[in-house]
Amino acid sequence: MASRDTGYRWKKHERLGVLPSLQFVGPGDDTLTLEGVLYPHYRGGLGQLTAMRREADKGEPLMLVEGSGYVLGRWVIERISETQRTFARDGTASKIRFVLSLRKEEAAREQGVNDLVMTHLPQARGVV
Repeated sequence: MASRDTGYRWKKHERLGVLPSLQFVGPGDDTLTLEGVLYPHYRGGLGQLTAMRREADKGEPLMLVEGSGYVLGRWVIERISETQRTFARDGTASKIRFVLSLRKEEAAREQGVNDLVMTHLPQARGVV
């Protein structure tokens, strides 16, 4: 299962005698939660979550691409949770549920806002 939450920021401006006006000031947080199940004995082994944690430990944004090939941009791993409930006779997990929490990288989003400003504001391009 996947769940995505995209926010947008609006600044409220109070006005006398009428409702406040709202001004769009840019994108807000963009988060993604991926839930999955690993069967280590079937494919990939027990080290799959360890490998995910190693990547998160590097503290670097990772490129996220959908299975269709659509590029979602650079994301950071904020949290990895796992639950082991089914075990083999030797005590190793034979079924591991996990939740991977991601957040869109801010530097890439800031560049997008800068591009928006340069495209839509004449004074930003040097035209007065």
